[in-house]
Amino acid sequence: MIKKIFKNKSAGFVILYAVIISSMVLAIALGVLDIAYKEIKFSTSARDTNDAFFAADTGLECALFNDKSTGDSFVEVGFSGEIVCRGGAITLNGSFPEWDFIISQLGSVGESCARVNVKKDTATYAPDTATTITSSGYNNGGGNPGECDSAPGTVIRELQAFDLRHE
Repeated sequence: MIKKIFKNKSAGFVILYAVIISSMVLAIALGVLDIAYKEIKFSTSARDTNDAFFAADTGLECALFNDKSTGDSFVEVGFSGEIVCRGGAITLNGSFPEWDFIISQLGSVGESCARVNVKKDTATYAPDTATTITSSGYNNGGGNPGECDSAPGTVIRELQAFDLRHE
């Protein structure tokens, strides 16, 4: 008697199909994870930019408010060296014609800050006075009062206003 042995030539296909399907599922999962990671980075970047911009805007508005409304801020004679912003007194560094100040504890988590510079020019446009206000907003570094120290990865946004006033 002759025995015929039949070999099943399709014996490895189940494993091959399993490997192909699992590879496809893994590729799709990695693609979804990559998109999710990019979305998280983008949303964090947008929040940091927003915090830095609004810190710069707060500093600029504070300087403009004190320069225009009180009349005795940022002047050559009779200036106390303090302005009021956000309900508190802020001490200025410098004297006529240039001052600097810091506003801290701003932003969505209280870590943003602004460095503000105010320059008065009475010579170039005489008899008018030119005022240039530059406010740099930082998304972090201002967690403590009067502090604005930027670290690596800090987002900075800067705003500048120019005012020419006849006095």
